[in-house]
Amino acid sequence: MKRVMRFGKKGKLSLRYIGPYRIAKRIDNVAYELELPQELAAVHPVFHISMLKKCLGDPSLILLTESVRIKDNLSYEEIPVQILDHQVRKLRTKDVASVKVL
Repeated sequence: MKRVMRFGKKGKLSLRYIGPYRIAKRIDNVAYELELPQELAAVHPVFHISMLKKCLGDPSLILLTESVRIKDNLSYEEIPVQILDHQVRKLRTKDVASVKVL
């Protein structure tokens, strides 16, 4: 069975999963060891079941690891594609600008 791994920030429009990766072995009722590729060698391969999702074959939910570009310190950089919405909220003493990007 293949599973995809949760990665990145939770949000309505953000992609959250990378993979799919094959399960190497079941550690416990709630933990699995995955077969990760060489570019994710710095990541510990054992994950809690809440970090995994069954691979249903929906390509819109899955990111390729080449597109994520994970750095040595296990961080990644998000590149905004398009500005979807821009608004300014007026508080009592200041204005707060917010931008929604894709």
